[in-house]
Amino acid sequence: MNGHVFVIGLGLIGGSLALCIKNVHKESTITGYDINYEQAGLAKALGVIDDYVTSIQEGAINADLIIISAPVNESEVIIQLLSKLPLKKDVIITDTGSTKRKIVQVSSCLLNQGITFIGGHPMAGSHKSGISAAKKILFENAFYLLTPEKQISEEKIEVLKKWFAGTKAKFLTITPDEHDYITGIVSHFPHIIAASLVRQTEKLADSKSLIPRLAAGGFRDITRIASSSPIMWSDILLQNKEVLLNLLGQWMDEMESVKTLLEQENSHAILNFFQEAKQYRDGLPIKEKGAIPAFYDLFVDVPDYPGVISEITGYLATEKISITNIRIIEAREGIYGVLSISFQTEEDRKRAEECINSYTDYSTFIGS
Repeated sequence: MNGHVFVIGLGLIGGSLALCIKNVHKESTITGYDINYEQAGLAKALGVIDDYVTSIQEGAINADLIIISAPVNESEVIIQLLSKLPLKKDVIITDTGSTKRKIVQVSSCLLNQGITFIGGHPMAGSHKSGISAAKKILFENAFYLLTPEKQISEEKIEVLKKWFAGTKAKFLTITPDEHDYITGIVSHFPHIIAASLVRQTEKLADSKSLIPRLAAGGFRDITRIASSSPIMWSDILLQNKEVLLNLLGQWMDEMESVKTLLEQENSHAILNFFQEAKQYRDGLPIKEKGAIPAFYDLFVDVPDYPGVISEITGYLATEKISITNIRIIEAREGIYGVLSISFQTEEDRKRAEECINSYTDYSTFIGS
């Protein structure tokens, strides 16, 4: 496909989509805009975009595809601005927001002028953020949800999919309401729970100084998503308020039920509570990418001596295996510590395990 692509918002998602388009549609021209001009300049220097502009108006007028990769509240303002510009009649506008109902409602100002808007949500992320973290493999095998209005033709939807062919994502078309309900359950609500667990632990830690030290391992892992952008998540919660209020009500009922089981010391029912949760969780797809980015972790038992970390990373570098994060869970003099290494893909994790096992006699085990 040959055309002009305009990306508004040059962060991880916007930058990665630009790379995917450049990788497949090499004849296309990609222009970017970001409120942070330094970020836009870096995007051009890294080759993510061909050029950048200093205003949305400048980049949008000649665009064949406009990608809005900004927080949902800002995206609504951008859509209203675009509706007032003399855009190409056959332009396709899409967004990448985590909520869809309100954004699609706002897009009616475009549809009323015959401009095609197709809501989009690439369900992928990374440990890192910003344009420097952009990768063309970010969306590979991830679900990419599209939420077009009924009047949008199938032809337009297929054109958008062709533009995004380089993502190698799994496209699903659903309604905006269905999107917000499903993502509310499997993404938005878990972020609330993770944040609340961290907040409760912080409060209790005031009286028990040992808590932060003991929370450094598994607790830190199960609450990783609480480290997501506070600004982004405050926007998401307000955008999906009705769904989340309903889910919070159900959660409170569930917790009241657990509380009653404890008060009654109903061991059989408590066992069933954990057994049913385990059974359902163990039956979930392992290799599928879902609403919350997966963490491909490898844990390595390593002795505590100078240079052991550089030794391990050196083996991975030799095999050209990239890592996204590395940390020591525990290391005390004279005994083994645990090195936690995170990877971008499951394939990289498996290669790393084979690599370390071939070079050393350290034991490795997989995270889940």
